[in-house]
Amino acid sequence: MCTALLSIEPGLPVLLVGVRDELVDRPWEPPGRHWRDRPELIGGRDLQAGGTWLAVSPANSRAGCVLNARGQQAPEASRLSRGVLPLRAAAGEPLDRPGLGRLDPFHLLTAEPGRATWQSWDGSQLAQGELPQGLHFVVNSGLAGGMAHELARKAHFLPKLLAAARPDPRPGQPVKDAWGDWLPLLNGDGLGTGDDRALILRRDLGGGRIWGTTSISLIALWPGGLRYDFNGSPGDPDAWYEVGDSG
Repeated sequence: MCTALLSIEPGLPVLLVGVRDELVDRPWEPPGRHWRDRPELIGGRDLQAGGTWLAVSPANSRAGCVLNARGQQAPEASRLSRGVLPLRAAAGEPLDRPGLGRLDPFHLLTAEPGRATWQSWDGSQLAQGELPQGLHFVVNSGLAGGMAHELARKAHFLPKLLAAARPDPRPGQPVKDAWGDWLPLLNGDGLGTGDDRALILRRDLGGGRIWGTTSISLIALWPGGLRYDFNGSPGDPDAWYEVGDSG
């Protein structure tokens, strides 16, 4: 996942948008209850490593998502997948601090009604905190963003999201009604996939490898409930659906 948005406002559902960028031929399964040892969790499953980029716990109205970060990579011989992190976060479990040295750098976001926290590991140090009220735009460089394309994306989308009516999603609404004015923006806002500002991207890395946006998840969390919408064909406005068994 390359971009996450978090909106926190008093008395309103916490909103989490997770945009996953990955090699497009990396196999995965759409959101479901994929983990026998964690039957209460729902998320998309990465078939290569077995974990996920985003998970929710309907029973606890909690979500966790992970983004790759920049820094010192873990030793190859002992490296573990970061895909376990959203599962632990959604389950309310703390980070395994002694095991951080076996993980490549990451940004982990945990959201629940009324609040959200962030934890960032650069391969040597862990930073963490609680996010204040407002709309937060998180990329691989972190909360501030640093690379030119990350700054361009933030500069394009953040003002438009702030100017749009904030969604108030509830179960049972059609996706377009649940997410309202945000949805055309999250469908790409008409930008080409090669544009530096693009939220939905596609890059030819050579050698037959294509890197692109493979899914977008929309989460709303309130006391006693949540809504989870998903699109496995980003940019296609007709591909959205509400994930079942999440209310």
